[in-house]
Amino acid sequence: MSASTTNEVRNEPWYRQGWPWFLIMFPAIAVVCGTITAVLAYTTWDGLVTDDYYKEGQTVVKVIDRLQHAQQMGLSAVAKVSDGAVSVKLEAADKNDLPATLYLTIVHPTHSGYDQTVVLQKGQDGAYSGEIAPLRAGHWRFQLENELKGDDKTDNENEPRSWRMNGAANLPTETEVLIKPSDS
Repeated sequence: MSASTTNEVRNEPWYRQGWPWFLIMFPAIAVVCGTITAVLAYTTWDGLVTDDYYKEGQTVVKVIDRLQHAQQMGLSAVAKVSDGAVSVKLEAADKNDLPATLYLTIVHPTHSGYDQTVVLQKGQDGAYSGEIAPLRAGHWRFQLENELKGDDKTDNENEPRSWRMNGAANLPTETEVLIKPSDS
């Protein structure tokens, strides 16, 4: 054997060898991933972190009190969602506790632009109804609240509602939503 065959130098261009491409691959992947991250950061909005944590904590306590008040009143409701309309059948331990107007807030968990608040009026059949914009397919949360009567408004100026109930549904497969006083 001659020594020249084992120490031969290949005169191939650099782009035809594997090692340069292997070494270039890692920075190229980092650039692509960084670009994707930057595009996602600029095109999506995460929302704001509140500055006043104490006030937010007080609001949570009020919401819990409103849920407990609805539970004490023996409230429950079933909402039926159809194209462009919603109707709610509200039940209470005392039928005199049923208000003439309800407020239904329909919330999408991830896109606040799809949220709706609807004023529901009591019909002659006892059901509350109102018009809504069509809802996209997906998971939705339903929040039902009452309107305070005249005397109650003066007692609690900062809190416009005295009770609240929550429900959830996956639309369009679930068209009936059970709304009850719970934390869900």
